Amino acid sequence: MTTTETGANASSSPDATDVTDVTEGAPVTGTADIVTDHDRGIHGYHHQKQDHLKRLRRIEGQIRGLQRMVDEDVYCIDILTQVSASTKALQSFALQLLEEHLRHCVADAAVKGGDEIDAKVKEATQAIARMLRT
Repeated sequence: MTTTETGANASSSPDATDVTDVTEGAPVTGTADIVTDHDRGIHGYHHQKQDHLKRLRRIEGQIRGLQRMVDEDVYCIDILTQVSASTKALQSFALQLLEEHLRHCVADAAVKGGDEIDAKVKEATQAIARMLRT
């Protein structure tokens, strides 16, 4: 998150809080004026993007290995073992991405409050439900 709370301003309404956008250095007032990385189109995985791409390329290699194993008529159980490893790798990647989403996107929505936090929590809950079904 790129916002920091600097305390309540005595001259503004009791609900308003002075907040400084640390990436721009410009003070903003009130939750409607808070600008976060998410508003700028920066997603939670942005800072680990290269690591994620490397990990996905490794998983892609595992899938290509499965194709090769089938093509070479490898024993069924050996292929199933590789399927299990590939599935586990994808699930691990999904959990990491979910954690980053919660820390970044949902946390940004929490800073803003209102309907946005409810929407982000619902979205995350639905993503978790989809992951549990697989």
